[in-house]
Amino acid sequence: MSKKTWKAALLCGMCLLAQHPMMAESAESGDVWKEVDLDEVVVSSTRIGNKGSLSNTKVEGKDLQAGNMGENLPYLLQRTPSLVVTSDDGLGIGYVYFRVRGTDQSRINMTINGVPLNDSESQSVFWVNMTDMVASMGSLDVQRGVGTSTNGAAAFGASVNMQTEKPAAKPYAEVSFNGGSYNTLRESVKAGTGIMKHGFAIDARYSKVNSDGYIEHSASDLYSYYTSAAWYGQQTMVKLMAFGGAERTGIAWDGIDPVTWRDNPRYNGAGVYTDADGQLQYYENNTDNYKQQHYQAHVSHVFSNRWSLNAALHYTRGDGYSEQVKTEEDFADYGLSAYDDGSGNMVESGDLIRRKYLANDFYGGVMAVNYNTKSLQLSVGGAGNNYNGHHFGEIINVLNQDYPNELGNEYYRNQADKTDANVYAKVNWEILKGLSVYGDLQYRYIGYHLWGLNDEDMKEMDMRDDFHFFNPKAGITYRSKGHNVYANFAMANREPTRKNYTEGGPNDHPTYETLYDYEAGYSFANRIFNIGLNLYYMDYDNQLVLTGKLSDTGAALTRNVKDSYRAGIELMGGVKIGKHLRWDANLTLSRNKILNYTDWIDDWYADWNDPQVVANSGQVQMDYGTVDIAFSPNITAGSTVTFDWQRFTAAFQTNYVGSQYLDNTMNDASKLPAYCVSNLSLAYTMPVKKVLKDITFRVQMNNLFNEKYVSNGWSYSYFEGADADGRFLKENQKYEVGYYAQAPFNIHAGVTVRF
Repeated sequence: MSKKTWKAALLCGMCLLAQHPMMAESAESGDVWKEVDLDEVVVSSTRIGNKGSLSNTKVEGKDLQAGNMGENLPYLLQRTPSLVVTSDDGLGIGYVYFRVRGTDQSRINMTINGVPLNDSESQSVFWVNMTDMVASMGSLDVQRGVGTSTNGAAAFGASVNMQTEKPAAKPYAEVSFNGGSYNTLRESVKAGTGIMKHGFAIDARYSKVNSDGYIEHSASDLYSYYTSAAWYGQQTMVKLMAFGGAERTGIAWDGIDPVTWRDNPRYNGAGVYTDADGQLQYYENNTDNYKQQHYQAHVSHVFSNRWSLNAALHYTRGDGYSEQVKTEEDFADYGLSAYDDGSGNMVESGDLIRRKYLANDFYGGVMAVNYNTKSLQLSVGGAGNNYNGHHFGEIINVLNQDYPNELGNEYYRNQADKTDANVYAKVNWEILKGLSVYGDLQYRYIGYHLWGLNDEDMKEMDMRDDFHFFNPKAGITYRSKGHNVYANFAMANREPTRKNYTEGGPNDHPTYETLYDYEAGYSFANRIFNIGLNLYYMDYDNQLVLTGKLSDTGAALTRNVKDSYRAGIELMGGVKIGKHLRWDANLTLSRNKILNYTDWIDDWYADWNDPQVVANSGQVQMDYGTVDIAFSPNITAGSTVTFDWQRFTAAFQTNYVGSQYLDNTMNDASKLPAYCVSNLSLAYTMPVKKVLKDITFRVQMNNLFNEKYVSNGWSYSYFEGADADGRFLKENQKYEVGYYAQAPFNIHAGVTVRF
């Protein structure tokens, strides 16, 4: 077969029936095969669902790449309704987090090419490990609420399904460079062979991102890579991929108090200690270091005009450590011996340099068989994955002291083994013209074993938990002449995270959570404008909500609450204002409540001679009644005005996030004020003849109006003993809060050269 024929085969899709679930429009069924992209078979089983639902947003990779200046992926999704982003460094370069409808990313299922991306224990994705992955992204699908039965952990609150880029038809190369505020630099180079003789294609990318960060001592030194080798046959595709990256970031997860935020918002107290002369110093190697490598092997095969199969094997290796200065620590807590300072005084504490290590392996396989006709799309599949994690730590130095004893021995080690398997069947059936029903049945099993010395309380643990979950989903859609009406129901279950077991309070006993998600809506679209309304009611049993507290490594902690819900309305619309101007907007109004909320509050001056105090670990039970769920603003909104003329594009984007609480007590001391941030991006593409294809110049101006704001924080409350009558009252609670300041106006500019 000629090279020209192979290129045509890729572009047209290698003889797959046109009624593929990923196609926007279906073709007539019959014995003649239609031409569709084989790459789409990889994700076909994960994107069969209630196609008319407005709770689903698809973003093309080219649109993400157009705004890519080195920020991590969640910052490029800010046009998505009900989504809130934040970062430790204030710029979005280092550690980045996002929430959807108030649900944090540990309860959001994320896959890449159908393979689970969430860390099995923390159940989160650390985007800093794969900086600039957007540069290799083909498309991305965000599902708010419970999504379909994707391979891997069940979605809980939202799901993000990512697909890497498909090979280009012709050879290409691209070099990008941009720089900007706070010494932010991004360099990226990517190239591909196009479809070569006999159907082979190779693509590769390498990216480097560096930034000082807005927050002091939050500098990021990051790199990532992506390589793929694919073979396209008449009915078969085989693709091998390796991608990953490494990060070294300054620790900035402590936050600052409100007074410091007002006077010196860039201040970072993590790493500060007092030297032997009584002077404040900063420990320069107060850093987080992690490397992660992903390997995937995919096979897709078309048996006939109706039957196809996709399968994948995957392996992920992660290694890293955090290095921190810990001041005024007792030696005994770390297995270190006290020593005589030479004058008869025993030294039992000091400023220690601590390293906490993590090494893990994650591997498994996913598979789906797809059946497609003009009116019916069916996918049956499953996945089996296993995770092995090792956690251990050591003290490598004692500051300001000539410590005479041996250092570098492990003071704790614990291990985890987690098995995660699921099987599912999903169907979308057009029973009448324009009327479709959707169903999805999934069984999921989790087996989790955690054992060894817990670094939080230095006690031996041996914990086993097994979960058996049944997750049904169903929906109905009617579409006619641009109008679309739909309703769907989904049930999902989610297991606790590692931190729930190891760092839960003495009165917190984690269990799984269950969500009943009801969604309904209407939309209309024509060539001039579109409008949509989505209603949702998410009813929880034992929801794991954020408490506002942090672990000593900056992880946000959660705990179960028996009864809670999230309910809201999402409004979306867009209008084309003339030939070159368009306006798109979204608005979410919501109520997020815990019913009969009870918490346990530390009493700093508890009488430990009282048996009841000992039984309650020095904590006091407080009943708060019905309260707002932490980190769940009742209003979020977004607006984007786009001007496109010839080769020039300008986009003015605004995001508004209403006030939100940092914990679940609804005390004004733990409340973040609302904020509104606007960004302006400009781009011009200049065609170049002969050697070059084109050159694109970009300018990105963030926080255009210099808003001083905080997008995240933490809260800790306590009592300083009972009042004169022996009572513990809410009005006597004390609060300490931490803020994560975000950058004021900052500007970045760059150029992309395509060959």
